[in-house]
Amino acid sequence: MRKYSIGILLLCLIGLLFGCQADRLTDDPNCRLAFSRDTVLFDTVFTSIGSSTQRLMVFNPNKNALQIERVALANGKYFRVNMNGEPLDGGSSPANQGRKITIAGGDSMFVFIRATIDPQDSNSPVFICDTLLFGLPQGVQQVILEAYGQDVVLIRSAKRRTEYARDFVFKRDKPYLIYDSVLIGGKMSIEAGATLYMHQGAAIFALGDMEAVGTMNQPITMRGDRLDRLFDSVPYRYAAGMWDGLYLLNYKDAPSATYAFDFLTCEGGNIGLYCYSERTEDLPSLFLQNSRLHNHALYGVVLQNTNATIANTEISNCASYCLYLDGGEYDIVHTTIASYFGSTNVNIQSTQKEDVAGVYINNLSKTGAATNVSVRNSIITGSRRNQLVLATPLPQYYAGEWYGNYLKTDSLTIPHAHSNIYWSEEDTVEVFRNTYYKYKEYRYYDFRLDTLSPARGIGDSIAALPYPFDRNGISRANKRPDAGCYQFEE
Repeated sequence: MRKYSIGILLLCLIGLLFGCQADRLTDDPNCRLAFSRDTVLFDTVFTSIGSSTQRLMVFNPNKNALQIERVALANGKYFRVNMNGEPLDGGSSPANQGRKITIAGGDSMFVFIRATIDPQDSNSPVFICDTLLFGLPQGVQQVILEAYGQDVVLIRSAKRRTEYARDFVFKRDKPYLIYDSVLIGGKMSIEAGATLYMHQGAAIFALGDMEAVGTMNQPITMRGDRLDRLFDSVPYRYAAGMWDGLYLLNYKDAPSATYAFDFLTCEGGNIGLYCYSERTEDLPSLFLQNSRLHNHALYGVVLQNTNATIANTEISNCASYCLYLDGGEYDIVHTTIASYFGSTNVNIQSTQKEDVAGVYINNLSKTGAATNVSVRNSIITGSRRNQLVLATPLPQYYAGEWYGNYLKTDSLTIPHAHSNIYWSEEDTVEVFRNTYYKYKEYRYYDFRLDTLSPARGIGDSIAALPYPFDRNGISRANKRPDAGCYQFEE
């Protein structure tokens, strides 16, 4: 028993000896701190709004304790620092003078940093830099802080909804940050090159005509306002449900509306585009071309009582229907509909994938307009076995034309379906380049065609004539057109 007591006493003495060594200040002139990173880089920060908080770890890898005699921001204008639960003022403020922090040997501490940037009177992002200084008896060490400050047009109301009774134009000069909801009673226009950043829950409601016509070099972007990252390789841009959606509403007492979209990128919301009309006659018309609606927590495109043309467009990765059509005449040509929501090994979606097809066509209404859909030179596929539902009472009399398509569904029994390629369980080749988000490899979904894709060269040349270039500007001339919005290119 006495031997055990002596052993325990020796262990306590050894622990006390090492503990004292860890707390004893070093006099070694070569001892230094170590940092989790030498540069803290913030993604673009909206001026007057501030950034999310970045974390820096400060390590003392030495056996003995190190004393930090002074911590300071060289400039102190754009960044706010918190250490050990206490804020650090910037520059040469007295709060930084003589403030000593001791880190025991082998220990560490957290430093939390935020960027708060004043308006820069610039349309383009402005580079901001500062240095976090750690003054030791052995010398000064530093960590670089960097950010880009972006001025924005802030739309925010205490009522949580901003209303414009007349026409309204979103201009290209500066991005817009929409915090709540916007309701526009007149015509809504978005200039080519404009960017709309949408805060959590924000939505746009358009009660009149809408025109959002971008170009290949100046596309229009609608996305969430989180510009930072979930993880190093996972930006918030890859997360669904970061804002609500774009709603086009045409009531009976208003003139029949016209909607035009070209080179629009709309991603990361609950709903990409929702168009609803109370009419059953004189329906509104919608043109959606050269666009991409991607990664939505509910629906990609919902059209009810609308006549629409969708061309050269990608509608992809939605937790429910990528495309829902109910009432109206629809012409879909050279469009890629890819339903692979949730095909990732990191949870970036705010909801689970519903067990529904990528495309649902509802022609069962007894009171609304009939739903007539033609699909040409397009792709409808995804991770589910059946990606197309045509709900119609008498399919043998359905008037829509379907040809030149790649379809993951049972063979269509409608009379005007021909020259389509249907997915089969025996298929061993990939349709697209990448249908899985591999975040550790920095590989995101890529719905351009794979080298051996069965959708290559199956399009109808006559149907392709109005669309001589694909969504990325690749020519379809002098070759057999591919199905979908992307023409294959080596």
